[in-house]
Order: sequence, then C-alpha cells, then structure tokens
Amino acid sequence: MSMQHFLADSDFDNTQLTQLITQAIDIKNNLPKYQNALAGKTVAMLFEKPSLRTHVSFDFGINKLGGHSLYLGQQNGQLGERERVKDVAKNLACWSDAIVARVFKQSVLDEMAEHAGIPVINALSDLYHPCQALADYMALTETFGQLNGLNLCYIGDGNNVSNSLMLMGPVLGVNVTVISPVGYEPCAKMVDKAQALAKANGSTLTITTDINAAAEQQVIYTDTWISMGDNTKVEQILQTFMPYQVNKTLMEKAGASALMHCQPAHLEQEVTTEVFDSDKSLAFLQAENRMWAQNSVLVNLLAD
Repeated sequence: MSMQHFLADSDFDNTQLTQLITQAIDIKNNLPKYQNALAGKTVAMLFEKPSLRTHVSFDFGINKLGGHSLYLGQQNGQLGERERVKDVAKNLACWSDAIVARVFKQSVLDEMAEHAGIPVINALSDLYHPCQALADYMALTETFGQLNGLNLCYIGDGNNVSNSLMLMGPVLGVNVTVISPVGYEPCAKMVDKAQALAKANGSTLTITTDINAAAEQQVIYTDTWISMGDNTKVEQILQTFMPYQVNKTLMEKAGASALMHCQPAHLEQEVTTEVFDSDKSLAFLQAENRMWAQNSVLVNLLAD
C-alpha cells in the first residue's frame, strides 16, 4: 500500500484503511515481529497543543518499534510566527525520517507536507483527527468482528473528531449518524465530502439535530462539549448540550452495546459516570489502540 503522508481521513480508500487496521491488530498481537520495524528511524513530534494520549502513544509506540522520537513543544508560539512553517519542515527533514504534528490549523500540516520531503502525520488539527478515528474503527473491528453495516451514532459538537468519524466510517462500510445541537452541526463542506464517500461506498450518513435519531445504533460516541466553549460561557454550553447527554436511558433507547469517547471525559456533562465506567465503554480500548493504529501508519510510511 502506497502512502506518502497521513493527513486527512478522506485521502484513503477502503482497501488502504482496512489494511492499516488489519496491520494494527497484527502489530498488537505479534509485537516481536515488528520490534525492529523502525530501527534507525527518528521521528520529530511537533506539538502546538497539549496532549496526554497522543504524546504518550506516539512516543512509546515508536520506541516499541525500535525507533527514536523527540517531543518538541511550542514554547515560542504557534508555528509560522517565529519562522516560516516551510523552514521548520525543511529543518526537521535534515535530521528526522518523519514529522508527527498536532496543530491548530490544517493548513500548517498541508504546508509541512508540501515542503518537508518526508512523511507528515496529522496528530490532530482543527479539521481532522485521523489517528483517533483509525484507532476507533480498529476497536470496533475487534469488538464486533467486522465494520460493514455497523451503525455508529456520534452525539455532540460537530468538531474534528466527528469529521474524521464521518469521513472514515462510511468508506469502511459503517453507517454514521451525527446528532448535534442547532448551531453546532458539522460544517457543510465536510458533510458534503462525507456524503459523497458514503454514496460511493454503499453506506449512509445522517446529519440531524434530533436526539431521537439515536435509535437502532450499536455504538454511541460522544466527546467533550467544553472545548468548544472558549468564547462562550460554560453555563450556556451546558444548557445547550445537556439534552444531548449520553446516559443509561439514551443507551437503552438506542439499543447500543458500546459507548465510545476519545477522552478526556467530563463526567456528568457529555456522558454520565455510570455509562463511562460500565462494561459497555470502549474508551480505554480506544486509548490503547491509539498506539497500535499509529504504529501501523508509521510502519507503512517508514519501514524498509
């Protein structure tokens, strides 16, 4: 499978994504086979935004494959302020074999990929979170056996996580429903792109503000509300989103057997403690699989 970068979910077809997930499961179950896959390789990890799961899973994962990583926080502000993004990319390419970047703007990643001359991996941007989505669909493959025909419902803010879920899912045969409060729906451009992918792959995408659409769903997925409240009072966000809380009643009405959350979770806000801590929760399987899914991407991009 030929890949130059891992930037956006919509860049990949069913065969490529399925191969990445299959390989991720194989790395997870047969790590000794891959322990030298990145021997002699160095990866620069450039983070504009703070992180727990992304930072640790990349760092430990690269080490498990025999490679070396270096974490670069942005004490000097956002990329492009101190020096051009183009120059940062070219400098890092002098010393490293790949760049992992967690950024505020997707345009920064695109510019890096254009000028670096080495693979660039999106560890989160304003538009996409493809490493998270790949880990999520890996977790669902392990849990349900197959993805084709699976019904997944994302409830909450239309953000980078929901974008990635609705772009990657339909390509893998998953029927995705996104339910958001009025004014917090996914952007039209992303919806149009995801609808086209769903149509091309024989799956469905439903975008709605009606919480009652969370019916006949095997999987309910939610994410934090508060991160979108930077310019809005927390009280207003809570009032708007509380009818969209994932709780035991909603899970039962949906008929869902799995709860997903990319974390950090704000318990008793987007999800109740009871549901998050229940045996239906896949949150920590998702977290573990971040490492294995990312390792699959790294092996594909870097292994000799």
